[in-house]
Amino acid sequence: MQQVDVAIAGGGPAGLSAALMLGRCCRRVIVIDAGETRNRHAAAIHGFLTRDGTAPADLIRAARADLETYPTVEVRPGMVTQISGMCGAFVVRTAAGEEVGARRVLLATGVTDVVPGIPGLAELYGRSVHHCAHCDGFEYQGQPIGVYGQAAVGVEAALAMLAWSEDIVLLTDGRPLTAPDRALCELQGVRIREERIAGLEGDGGRLERVVFDGGPPLPRAALFIVAGQRQHSELARSLGCEINDQGVVVTDEHEISTVPGVYVAGNAAVGEQLIVVAVAQGVVAATAIHANLWVDDLRERAVTRSRRSHRSNS
Repeated sequence: MQQVDVAIAGGGPAGLSAALMLGRCCRRVIVIDAGETRNRHAAAIHGFLTRDGTAPADLIRAARADLETYPTVEVRPGMVTQISGMCGAFVVRTAAGEEVGARRVLLATGVTDVVPGIPGLAELYGRSVHHCAHCDGFEYQGQPIGVYGQAAVGVEAALAMLAWSEDIVLLTDGRPLTAPDRALCELQGVRIREERIAGLEGDGGRLERVVFDGGPPLPRAALFIVAGQRQHSELARSLGCEINDQGVVVTDEHEISTVPGVYVAGNAAVGEQLIVVAVAQGVVAATAIHANLWVDDLRERAVTRSRRSHRSNS
């Protein structure tokens, strides 16, 4: 069985960033990547200094090219299905039946957005239907925007979108708002459509209108969805990591989970869900992992040197 210092599940920005830093620390690293990054449907990433507007696939290709400089780092296609063992002696198994022994593991498996099954949405997803206002709101400044969401979270998202446009309509898809939530929207000029959504219509990936079961269609340039998310992988849960009410893994400031030897970085962990943050979290996790491993390494070095000294003196 192949033995490494660190096994990384997930080859998105967080996982590859961690692999880069660990490679610079001369650590033996394997990245096992299923190729299912959260933003694979997006046309571009934003808010990443020097990479603003870059296609997600181009960023991953460039990151992988950087790793080729480091001979101790391997990126392998596959999906991690199970991690067993304990700190210092984990066994990582893939769907193909491969096994890797690892002293530490880093989960960079991300989250999966919940996408409502609205007819026509799939053709527009990632191009004019989005999840993150910080990532994509700027491109629609001053234009008519729809926000899909229910209850307080939908209201909060709709109010937040006012930073980019004054023409915001909250779409509750058949779920009526409470009187206090309705009052909040009315106070800020956010219109509300509570009818069931029959579909989205557009052309060439650009949303044009929202169609309802009853009532007139609603012209919109973009739709932002607030429908929740879930862990993309069950690895963190199966290992016993603490997961909070938002569905992300609880970590400390060094991306250390509640399970010894298990680190979590990127969207799967606590923190702002932006690519630039995921990259930073990967670096933070990598430096923490190296420091933690180095404690063990120094202990082993001391034992080895003591044995050599004993043999040379006997």
